[in-house]
Amino acid sequence: MTKAKIAVLVSGGGTNLQALIDAERAGKIKSGEIVLVVSNSAAAYALERAKNAGIESLCLTRKDCGGQEKFEEKLIEALDARGIDLVILAGFMSILSETFTGHYPKRIINIHPALIPSFCGKGYYGLKVHEAALSYGVKVTGATVHYVNEIPDGGEIILQKAVNIRPGDTPEILQRRVMEQAEWKLLPRAAELVCRRLVKEKGKTI
Repeated sequence: MTKAKIAVLVSGGGTNLQALIDAERAGKIKSGEIVLVVSNSAAAYALERAKNAGIESLCLTRKDCGGQEKFEEKLIEALDARGIDLVILAGFMSILSETFTGHYPKRIINIHPALIPSFCGKGYYGLKVHEAALSYGVKVTGATVHYVNEIPDGGEIILQKAVNIRPGDTPEILQRRVMEQAEWKLLPRAAELVCRRLVKEKGKTI
Protein backbone atom coordinates (compact mmCIF):
# COMPACT_ATOMS: atom_id res chain seq x y z
CA MET A 1 0.00 0.00 0.00
CA THR A 2 1.21 3.46 -0.90
CA LYS A 3 1.62 5.67 2.16
CA ALA A 4 1.72 9.45 2.39
CA LYS A 5 5.12 10.73 3.52
CA ILE A 6 4.88 12.85 6.67
CA ALA A 7 7.29 15.50 7.97
CA VAL A 8 6.77 16.74 11.54
CA LEU A 9 7.97 20.25 12.44
CA VAL A 10 8.90 20.77 16.10
CA SER A 11 10.47 23.29 18.46
CA GLY A 12 10.50 21.73 21.92
CA GLY A 13 9.87 18.56 23.91
CA GLY A 14 7.99 16.76 21.17
CA THR A 15 5.14 15.20 23.17
CA ASN A 16 2.81 15.51 20.16
CA LEU A 17 5.53 14.02 17.95
CA GLN A 18 5.71 11.07 20.38
CA ALA A 19 1.91 10.67 20.18
CA LEU A 20 2.22 10.47 16.38
CA ILE A 21 5.11 7.97 16.53
CA ASP A 22 3.17 5.79 19.00
CA ALA A 23 -0.01 5.99 16.89
CA GLU A 24 1.87 4.94 13.76
CA ARG A 25 3.43 1.99 15.60
CA ALA A 26 0.03 0.97 16.97
CA GLY A 27 -1.44 1.00 13.45
CA LYS A 28 -3.68 4.00 14.10
CA ILE A 29 -1.92 5.89 11.33
CA LYS A 30 -2.18 3.39 8.46
CA SER A 31 -2.12 5.73 5.45
CA GLY A 32 0.96 7.74 6.38
CA GLU A 33 4.55 7.28 7.50
CA ILE A 34 6.71 9.77 9.42
CA VAL A 35 9.91 10.03 7.38
CA LEU A 36 11.35 13.33 8.66
CA VAL A 37 11.42 15.50 11.78
CA VAL A 38 12.58 19.11 11.44
CA SER A 39 13.36 21.29 14.44
CA ASN A 40 14.05 25.02 14.47
CA SER A 41 15.93 24.58 17.76
CA ALA A 42 19.04 22.46 18.28
CA ALA A 43 18.08 22.02 21.95
CA ALA A 44 14.66 20.47 21.19
CA TYR A 45 14.21 17.12 22.93
CA ALA A 46 11.97 16.18 19.99
CA LEU A 47 15.18 15.50 18.01
CA GLU A 48 16.08 12.83 20.57
CA ARG A 49 12.62 11.27 20.16
CA ALA A 50 13.13 11.14 16.38
CA LYS A 51 16.55 9.50 16.86
CA ASN A 52 15.12 6.91 19.26
CA ALA A 53 12.43 6.07 16.72
CA GLY A 54 14.94 5.79 13.88
CA ILE A 55 13.46 8.75 11.98
CA GLU A 56 15.66 11.10 9.98
CA SER A 57 15.91 14.54 11.58
CA LEU A 58 17.18 17.97 10.61
CA CYS A 59 17.82 21.16 12.54
CA LEU A 60 17.19 24.40 10.64
CA THR A 61 17.26 27.77 12.38
CA ARG A 62 16.38 31.21 11.06
CA LYS A 63 19.67 32.51 12.44
CA ASP A 64 21.78 29.92 10.63
CA CYS A 65 19.83 30.37 7.40
CA GLY A 66 20.05 34.18 7.54
CA GLY A 67 16.40 35.10 8.08
CA GLN A 68 12.86 33.79 7.62
CA GLU A 69 12.86 33.83 3.82
CA LYS A 70 16.03 31.71 3.50
CA PHE A 71 14.84 29.48 6.33
CA GLU A 72 11.61 28.72 4.46
CA GLU A 73 13.50 28.20 1.19
CA LYS A 74 15.77 25.62 2.84
CA LEU A 75 12.79 23.97 4.54
CA ILE A 76 10.86 23.66 1.25
CA GLU A 77 14.02 22.29 -0.37
CA ALA A 78 14.39 19.62 2.35
CA LEU A 79 10.71 18.64 2.26
CA ASP A 80 10.44 18.48 -1.52
CA ALA A 81 13.70 16.51 -1.85
CA ARG A 82 12.10 13.78 0.28
CA GLY A 83 8.74 13.88 -1.52
CA ILE A 84 6.83 14.96 1.59
CA ASP A 85 3.05 14.82 1.19
CA LEU A 86 1.92 16.12 4.59
CA VAL A 87 3.55 18.60 6.97
CA ILE A 88 2.45 18.40 10.62
CA LEU A 89 3.21 21.29 12.97
CA ALA A 90 3.58 19.75 16.42
CA GLY A 91 4.48 22.56 18.83
CA PHE A 92 6.34 24.41 16.06
CA MET A 93 7.00 27.92 17.40
CA SER A 94 7.42 29.82 14.15
CA ILE A 95 4.82 31.56 12.00
CA LEU A 96 5.14 30.45 8.39
CA SER A 97 4.62 32.90 5.54
CA GLU A 98 2.06 32.72 2.74
CA THR A 99 4.89 31.65 0.40
CA PHE A 100 5.41 28.53 2.48
CA THR A 101 1.77 27.71 3.25
CA GLY A 102 0.81 28.35 -0.39
CA HIS A 103 3.39 25.78 -1.50
CA TYR A 104 1.51 23.05 0.43
CA PRO A 105 -2.23 23.89 0.13
CA LYS A 106 -4.32 21.66 2.42
CA ARG A 107 -1.14 19.70 3.13
CA ILE A 108 -0.09 21.38 6.41
CA ILE A 109 -1.94 20.71 9.67
CA ASN A 110 -1.48 22.15 13.14
CA ILE A 111 -2.72 21.36 16.63
CA HIS A 112 -3.89 24.31 18.74
CA PRO A 113 -4.59 23.88 22.49
CA ALA A 114 -8.00 25.60 22.51
CA LEU A 115 -11.36 25.40 20.75
CA ILE A 116 -10.84 27.74 17.78
CA PRO A 117 -12.09 30.47 17.35
CA SER A 118 -11.47 30.98 21.10
CA PHE A 119 -7.99 31.92 22.36
CA CYS A 120 -6.25 31.64 19.02
CA GLY A 121 -4.27 33.75 16.55
CA LYS A 122 -1.14 35.79 17.04
CA GLY A 123 0.34 35.61 20.54
CA TYR A 124 -1.73 32.61 21.62
CA TYR A 125 0.63 29.68 22.06
CA GLY A 126 1.79 27.30 24.78
CA LEU A 127 0.79 28.18 28.34
CA LYS A 128 -0.54 31.59 27.22
CA VAL A 129 -3.58 29.86 25.73
CA HIS A 130 -4.42 28.12 29.01
CA GLU A 131 -3.73 31.27 31.06
CA ALA A 132 -6.22 33.15 28.85
CA ALA A 133 -8.87 30.43 29.16
CA LEU A 134 -8.58 30.41 32.96
CA SER A 135 -8.55 34.21 33.34
CA TYR A 136 -11.62 34.46 31.11
CA GLY A 137 -13.41 31.90 33.28
CA VAL A 138 -14.59 29.53 30.54
CA LYS A 139 -15.83 26.17 31.78
CA VAL A 140 -14.79 24.18 28.71
CA THR A 141 -11.65 24.33 26.62
CA GLY A 142 -10.03 21.72 24.37
CA ALA A 143 -7.91 21.33 21.26
CA THR A 144 -8.33 21.88 17.53
CA VAL A 145 -6.55 20.39 14.53
CA HIS A 146 -6.79 22.66 11.50
CA TYR A 147 -5.27 23.19 8.08
CA VAL A 148 -2.59 25.88 8.06
CA ASN A 149 -2.85 28.93 5.83
CA GLU A 150 -1.29 32.40 5.95
CA ILE A 151 -3.51 33.47 8.90
CA PRO A 152 -2.30 32.17 12.31
CA ASP A 153 -4.85 29.54 13.42
CA GLY A 154 -7.06 30.66 10.53
CA GLY A 155 -7.28 27.52 8.38
CA GLU A 156 -10.24 25.16 8.03
CA ILE A 157 -10.96 23.06 11.12
CA ILE A 158 -10.47 19.29 10.75
CA LEU A 159 -11.23 17.99 14.27
CA GLN A 160 -12.00 19.38 17.72
CA LYS A 161 -12.33 17.86 21.18
CA ALA A 162 -13.63 19.54 24.32
CA VAL A 163 -11.99 19.26 27.75
CA ASN A 164 -13.63 20.40 30.99
CA ILE A 165 -11.94 22.98 33.20
CA ARG A 166 -11.95 22.01 36.87
CA PRO A 167 -11.90 24.18 40.00
CA GLY A 168 -8.32 24.80 41.13
CA ASP A 169 -6.82 24.31 37.67
CA THR A 170 -3.54 26.08 37.02
CA PRO A 171 -2.34 26.74 33.44
CA GLU A 172 0.15 23.85 33.84
CA ILE A 173 -2.46 21.36 35.10
CA LEU A 174 -4.88 22.40 32.36
CA GLN A 175 -2.17 22.16 29.70
CA ARG A 176 -1.44 18.57 30.73
CA ARG A 177 -5.13 17.57 30.71
CA VAL A 178 -5.71 19.12 27.28
CA MET A 179 -2.67 17.23 25.96
CA GLU A 180 -3.73 13.88 27.42
CA GLN A 181 -7.45 14.09 26.71
CA ALA A 182 -7.42 15.96 23.41
CA GLU A 183 -4.13 16.74 21.63
CA TRP A 184 -2.50 13.29 21.74
CA LYS A 185 -5.74 11.68 20.46
CA LEU A 186 -6.79 14.27 17.89
CA LEU A 187 -3.50 14.80 16.07
CA PRO A 188 -2.95 11.14 15.05
CA ARG A 189 -6.63 10.86 14.05
CA ALA A 190 -6.39 13.98 11.89
CA ALA A 191 -3.08 12.78 10.40
CA GLU A 192 -4.74 9.53 9.30
CA LEU A 193 -7.74 11.36 7.82
CA VAL A 194 -5.58 13.73 5.77
CA CYS A 195 -3.11 11.01 4.71
CA ARG A 196 -6.00 8.86 3.52
CA ARG A 197 -7.26 11.75 1.37
CA LEU A 198 -3.76 12.47 -0.01
CA VAL A 199 -3.15 8.80 -0.91
CA LYS A 200 -6.52 8.69 -2.69
CA GLU A 201 -5.73 11.90 -4.60
CA LYS A 202 -2.27 10.60 -5.48
CA GLY A 203 -3.86 7.46 -6.90
CA LYS A 204 -6.04 9.55 -9.17
CA THR A 205 -3.13 11.61 -10.48
CA ILE A 206 -0.91 8.64 -11.39
